[in-house]
Amino acid sequence: MTIQTGLRVLAWLLLAGLIFVTLAPINLRPSTPAPTQVERAIALVVVGLAFAIAYPRRLLLVAAIVLGATILLEILQLMSPSRHGRIVDVLVKLSGAVAGLGIGWLVNRRRRTR
Repeated sequence: MTIQTGLRVLAWLLLAGLIFVTLAPINLRPSTPAPTQVERAIALVVVGLAFAIAYPRRLLLVAAIVLGATILLEILQLMSPSRHGRIVDVLVKLSGAVAGLGIGWLVNRRRRTR
């Protein structure tokens, strides 16, 4: 397995984990001592970064995947009785995702110039 393939597998596994913790009952959601909004933002920074690095020539596609999944998951939370989707939550998540994608873009740009 190449490094690039490993990065792609990791990106998709991170997205799958995000889907699980977003849609699973609230008591199955892992928590940290950090504030919930910080947890959300960091999770999406990591997912956005992973996808941007895994697919360096497909930034618009991975942005659509990560941002679209974020919005869709927030909407799907409305169907779960133990979860809730809120505008402020999706804005925090989208901000994290955009930051991760941006950092990934910068990393890829720096790698190309070397």
